[in-house]
Amino acid sequence: MLILAIDQGTTGSTALLVDEEHRILAKKNQEFPQIYPQPAWVEHDPEAIWESVVQTTNACLDSVPGSRDQIAAIGITNQRETTVLWDRYTGRAVHNAIVWQCRRTATLCEALKNKGLEPGFRQRTGLVLDAYFSGTKLAWLLNHTEDGHRRADVGDLAFGTIDSWLIHKITKGRSHCTDVTNASRTLMAELQSSDWDAWCLDNLGIPKSVLPKILDCDGHFGDSVEFCGLPDGIPIHGVLGDQQAALFGQACFAPGEAKCTYGTGGFLLANCGSKVPQSSKGLLVTPAWRLRGETTYALEGSTFIAGAAVQWLRDELKIIDSAAEIESLAEQVEDSGGVTFVPALAGLGAPHWRADARGVITGLTRGSGRAQIARAVLDGIALQIVDLLDAAMTDCPVPLTRLRVDGGAAANNLLMQTQSDLLNVDVDRPPMLESTGLGAALVAALGVGSIQHLDEVRQRWALERRFTPQRDDEWRTSQRTRWETAVQKA
Repeated sequence: MLILAIDQGTTGSTALLVDEEHRILAKKNQEFPQIYPQPAWVEHDPEAIWESVVQTTNACLDSVPGSRDQIAAIGITNQRETTVLWDRYTGRAVHNAIVWQCRRTATLCEALKNKGLEPGFRQRTGLVLDAYFSGTKLAWLLNHTEDGHRRADVGDLAFGTIDSWLIHKITKGRSHCTDVTNASRTLMAELQSSDWDAWCLDNLGIPKSVLPKILDCDGHFGDSVEFCGLPDGIPIHGVLGDQQAALFGQACFAPGEAKCTYGTGGFLLANCGSKVPQSSKGLLVTPAWRLRGETTYALEGSTFIAGAAVQWLRDELKIIDSAAEIESLAEQVEDSGGVTFVPALAGLGAPHWRADARGVITGLTRGSGRAQIARAVLDGIALQIVDLLDAAMTDCPVPLTRLRVDGGAAANNLLMQTQSDLLNVDVDRPPMLESTGLGAALVAALGVGSIQHLDEVRQRWALERRFTPQRDDEWRTSQRTRWETAVQKA
């Protein structure tokens, strides 16, 4: 028996085949184009996303002979908040997807704040009023689609985050649903009931008729129809947003256990158990998952730019030729030579929540070169996570003493050591950095019954390397003081 997991990310799609021992038998990835219509706007072509999923899935299945007849379930994990609006009858998107990084609705968020509505949204959804989330993106799409509101009212249009879009495509339009974790990122779902909230919908101007049904993460989301040569009727059973999937894949099942994913952005989630936590430090309160009707909650801090800063060095500044090159370049110097980089290329996320912030490089001298800038970029990625963990340590009801890490940039040893040094905690890295796709596969296995207890997942979690702090408090203080000064200039 195999599980097919689809990990649809911000810059590419990955398909994985996972066996009953939780081993990755095959993994295929494909990037797709990023679209920037104007500064601070980010879009994706939904059909390009779908095509990348089809191609990676086919490549994955082709690489394991006979695998198409062994798939027991499909799991999906996805970039969250990215918003798609499509015609229910044609199945075609009416506009490019608006990506979670896009800041086009910042003005709408400010208008809602000026009406005094932010406390209401925060209380109901656990989120802040920010262009990051899907609700204002959907409002924008309805306002900029011809006859959009009328078509939504009568049920001609369907909204979804990327999970819903993929479910729609895999089931040939037979299922319009989402899971608790993706719904929780929309500014439209009530935190404790995980149902659509009438007050939020009214203030965003969104009709309930456009929204998908919300299911448990291990629920039955529909069955495959003519998908990648698979037999029809394979159930979709595991759906989570990518960061919640990574928390599950890292086996962070107990309150106080936390993980950080270093992908396009940086995402820290801390398990807080069955009670809804409160944050006084700008963190988000979110469901970690809902399984068999029981919800586990988490505190989350997100930075909009992490690995994307390395891509920026590669693609825009041409300082490196490949993402992997940054580590060897940065290691050429002992430190950044006083250079500080604030990766606010798409604003600042938690705990600052400054949509107007922009990237800053300070401390440049005649002696500053490529290596110092590369080192400063890695330091900046790590220092953002310091801000998040500081906030989590204040808000989490259980002390956080260790951090598990994953995502592509977690392979960078220098970055992980710097992270441990700055946090003054151990950083644990598993051999498998694809925790998002693995998490979706494991929840799908739980949904289809091949996993009975979470202990089965915990027992198979493995440690590849532990990074322990090597620096003293004086060094940490100087680094963080310089960072705090630079953030004020962003």
